[in-house]
Amino acid sequence: MFCIVLAYSYLCKQIMNEQRPLVSFILTYYNLPVPMLCECIDSILALSLTPQEREIIVIDDGSDTSPMNGLMHYGDDIIYVRQKQNGVSVARNTGMNMAKGEYIQIVDGDDCLLKAPYEFCLSIIRQHQDTEIVLFDFTHHNDAEQNIFKEPMLTDGAQYMRNNNLRGAACCCLFRQSVKGNLAFTPGIAYAEDEEFTPQLLLRAEVVYVTQAQAYYYRQRGTSAVHQRDDKRISKRLNDTRDIILNLHKIEDRLPQNDRLAMQRRIAQLTMDYIYNIITLTQSGESLNSRLQELRNVGLFPLPNQDYSKKYTWFRRMSNTLVGRQILLHTLPYLKRER
Repeated sequence: MFCIVLAYSYLCKQIMNEQRPLVSFILTYYNLPVPMLCECIDSILALSLTPQEREIIVIDDGSDTSPMNGLMHYGDDIIYVRQKQNGVSVARNTGMNMAKGEYIQIVDGDDCLLKAPYEFCLSIIRQHQDTEIVLFDFTHHNDAEQNIFKEPMLTDGAQYMRNNNLRGAACCCLFRQSVKGNLAFTPGIAYAEDEEFTPQLLLRAEVVYVTQAQAYYYRQRGTSAVHQRDDKRISKRLNDTRDIILNLHKIEDRLPQNDRLAMQRRIAQLTMDYIYNIITLTQSGESLNSRLQELRNVGLFPLPNQDYSKKYTWFRRMSNTLVGRQILLHTLPYLKRER
């Protein structure tokens, strides 16, 4: 009997040691100040998750200098992986393939999670065990700690996308690993990689909780890729967005009716943003006409006659006429864009 008790005790310890984490945090890093990465890690360690409930995976995408010396004090709290530079999409895929958690949270290494609002998101997956995705918001202020949160809205991914403007950022999405399945970020896309991943992820989900909690601190840095404005980077940014729109358009044809309507709305919104960026980044009528012709060739321009939002309706009417496009070319580059 004593041997049986010992064996049972040993088995329990093994099970405890092999307990699946509740959340795997995938942190991507490339040539950032190490204190910035540490601030990101610390924001995760400050959460109520026990060491057994969390997994922190840092993917170093071939930085010039490894940050490992500055991470030694974290010990077993993190898993550090250094790989050949292949871009953020591949780095995220590496982390997701390694992740053992029931849920996955993607975090850019220069950003942070805000404790009170993120705890609210964690409370949802703890209280509702059928949760597949929790959508939340971001903020540019790292002191935006809210303590009172509205009841989250329960929906499914397709219904939400049909009736709302999607927050495309994958970092504002706490999702169940089983929902992701074989979905991955497309290698080689350096800009707007989330915009291809997130809508496909949502369409796979039947149980989605939507919150207004500003749980993600998005740090605005002038050196980040999205703020680089030389001609080569502008061309890459626009080409990436175009390719994402075309890929989603191909996927749309294979979807069932409700999912197709949801994807059509998302494609129309992305196309609107794409046209906006052509105008503001190039300020060139020639570039605008050339890229609009590409969209015309696949039936994505003129923009669909739908009243998705007041902004979309206004932009659709302006961009669908020659006079309207001329007005946009001479006004949009000088207006401060809304968040």
